[in-house]
Amino acid sequence: MIEGLITREPYSPRRARSLCQRFNEAGDFNTRVRKLAPTAYAALRGGGNHSGVITKALSGFYYVESAEDIIECKARGLFRLEKSTPLVGDRVEFLLTEPGRGYITSIFPRRNFFVRPAVANIDKIIIVASGAIPITDPFLIDRMTAIAHKKNCEPIICINKCDLDPAKNLYEIYTSAGYNTIRTSAETGEGLDELLSSIQDKISVFCGNSGVGKSSILNQLDSYFNIAVGEVSKKLGRGRHTTRHVELYKLAGNAVVADTPGFSSFDTDQLTSKEEIASLFPDFSEYIENCRFLDCAHIKEPGCAVLEALQAGRLQKTRHESYIRLYEQAGKYKKWEHKKDM
Repeated sequence: MIEGLITREPYSPRRARSLCQRFNEAGDFNTRVRKLAPTAYAALRGGGNHSGVITKALSGFYYVESAEDIIECKARGLFRLEKSTPLVGDRVEFLLTEPGRGYITSIFPRRNFFVRPAVANIDKIIIVASGAIPITDPFLIDRMTAIAHKKNCEPIICINKCDLDPAKNLYEIYTSAGYNTIRTSAETGEGLDELLSSIQDKISVFCGNSGVGKSSILNQLDSYFNIAVGEVSKKLGRGRHTTRHVELYKLAGNAVVADTPGFSSFDTDQLTSKEEIASLFPDFSEYIENCRFLDCAHIKEPGCAVLEALQAGRLQKTRHESYIRLYEQAGKYKKWEHKKDM
């Protein structure tokens, strides 16, 4: 009877406390409750709800940074029933079951979230690129800026390895498109102060094709991280992945960043509607409203103001080429084929 009451889900901490106190006369009750219902046991002990941010998720454990300490938590089974998973970056409530350990009981509403990499509540996406080996294809950058706009994040273009190659072409493309574009060198330290200043008081995610120096930049911003750095393969022209999981790191000035895997694993399946692709290219916006047709695809239609701006040199050719590729990819997306992934 007792076990059935205390393990019944869902229940509030107040109800759990009431049940625990009601049956506390049982001599070995504390032991049984602790095994059967850890959150009820925490309520009995007066643990109460605490809140914090998940800074790391590893092997089913979530490391939550609260005002007092970092707590190793597990998620309640209720999340599985609701098909919800806590993510790095989530602000959560948790109950302490013992010093340093607890259970996540709820997740606060998210600003945004990504499936790959599994992060939430991101303010800025730092897209790390390079004009030196491995040279970054502009399409990879444009794909990331489109995802950033869709997710209500500010994209920042970070062109690393400028001591080897200043990447004049990339710099011109993205400054003319209106993006905050910063040249950096993890070797010489050039541009790192400007980069750090641009992410103060924000949660940012670093992404980029492997080998462009994401981990090297983070190590230079704060050597405490000591993130492993991989060598660039001369044969393949790309780096070896050195980041194995997503984790939030604190920098000076209250900046918080996440190091993630490369472009190939980022959440590109979010760009599934070809009608929305143009709105994810803000440098097109002043021309779109002047197109002759409301449903203009901006590819080959007569009277297209976007194409006229492109021919006049007011838009970058690579930006429009990337737009067409994303538009065509979204047009091939079949929702029914991806139901099992949703």
